[in-house]
Amino acid sequence: MLAYIIRRILYAIPILIGVNIIVFVLFFVVNSPDSMARSILGEKNITQEDVDNWKRQNGYHLPLFFNTEAAGIAGFTQTIFFQKSAKLFVFDFGVSDTNNIDITSQIWERMWASLTIAVPTFLLGLLVNITISMIVAYYRATYVDFWGTILAVIIMSVSQLFYIIGGQWLFGKVFRLFPISGYDSGVELLKFVILPVVIGIISGIGGGIRFYRTIFLEEINRDYVRTARAKGLSEGVVLFKHALKNAMIPILTQVVLAIPLLFMGSLVMEAFFAIPGLGSFTIEAIQAQDFAIVRSMVYLGAVLYIVGLLMTDISYTLVDPRIRFE
Repeated sequence: MLAYIIRRILYAIPILIGVNIIVFVLFFVVNSPDSMARSILGEKNITQEDVDNWKRQNGYHLPLFFNTEAAGIAGFTQTIFFQKSAKLFVFDFGVSDTNNIDITSQIWERMWASLTIAVPTFLLGLLVNITISMIVAYYRATYVDFWGTILAVIIMSVSQLFYIIGGQWLFGKVFRLFPISGYDSGVELLKFVILPVVIGIISGIGGGIRFYRTIFLEEINRDYVRTARAKGLSEGVVLFKHALKNAMIPILTQVVLAIPLLFMGSLVMEAFFAIPGLGSFTIEAIQAQDFAIVRSMVYLGAVLYIVGLLMTDISYTLVDPRIRFE
């Protein structure tokens, strides 16, 4: 098993290098440093001297890959690729282009706000989705299954913006149970977290039920389930003990898609509820055209997704013995 884990980690290294190169090409080859400078400084009344000064202040005046004016190893280190992209491998994101704030410290600080919303939404949503899906699958081919599927399709067909705006209006303005937006620390944090968590769970129920219901319906028609029924086990035991265990691989595959969002936050949710997380951090950087922050968040999201895939592959060994011994 240890060899399998090491092999999966080694597979992730070239993928990470490829992601870094793609991010570099998108931000420095497709979009040149001159274009960055003009986007931030403005197109009107900007001279080439202003552009050159901005590039020099932010380290964009260096050559892309190789510096012919530098000697020895400095020919590679005194380049945009080394200064702006190679350092991403050690998670040194540098400073922002607009106000020179340290991006790494901002990510570390804002990450906890995103996790405060994302983790309970993810865990409670997963529990609710699986439980309801198993109930719907248990009453398959009945009115519970029929109307449950229709309700799930209706829920997943409505934009998340509707649930956010409707929830803020109903629970914030009409009933005045929760604040519409804001963020705090300590015990006061709870009143700012409940509403976005509830909205996040409700908006994700439709897709979750549709996905997990399909998995459980596929499992309960397999031979091992028929054998369990033939032994006299109740339908509840067959579904909740046997079918759930064997459905863990597709469930884990679905779970990995949410892992980057746990750290990166939800762009829409954090923007509407004024949560100072990584989602709002990214939106603010896009609005300010701060390419350093946007580049860092794109790379960080890719790394988290790769880590999620790696964790999923490792978790497969816990639910499928065949992977453990191959």
